[in-house]
Amino acid sequence: MALADQLTALSDHLTELAARAKEAEEHAAAARGKAKADLRAEVEEAQASARDQADKLRASADANKSKLSVWWNDLQRTWNEHVAKIRENVETKRAEHDFDRAERHAEQAASDAAFAIEFAYAAIAEADYAVLDAELARMEVEEQRAASAVSA
Repeated sequence: MALADQLTALSDHLTELAARAKEAEEHAAAARGKAKADLRAEVEEAQASARDQADKLRASADANKSKLSVWWNDLQRTWNEHVAKIRENVETKRAEHDFDRAERHAEQAASDAAFAIEFAYAAIAEADYAVLDAELARMEVEEQRAASAVSA
């Protein structure tokens, strides 16, 4: 795939990301009005979706290991460990029935959600930077190509 085509695809992915963020916002807004059973079903669906996305991210990192900077590979590995630990904690806490523990779990879940949003925001900012940097690198390649053609 040509570099210009890759950059267009990156722009398309950012559009998809914005749509997914809007969908998450709508889910959060609608959650309060749902019946517990309906919300539990949505939680399970969201968890499966998050797991699928994490699997795709892991596969993409593995497939592109030689193309990605070490930082991204390390971040992906750390993210997988973080997600696994959170899921383990969630499952453990669901088994607890004590009110105080349940309240602490709800507060921690809200804090985790807030941090996940902050993390996603930072990831979007990083994606913005990476896309713009890729476009700048493409321009520099084109300039070097043009200069090389002139001097030849």
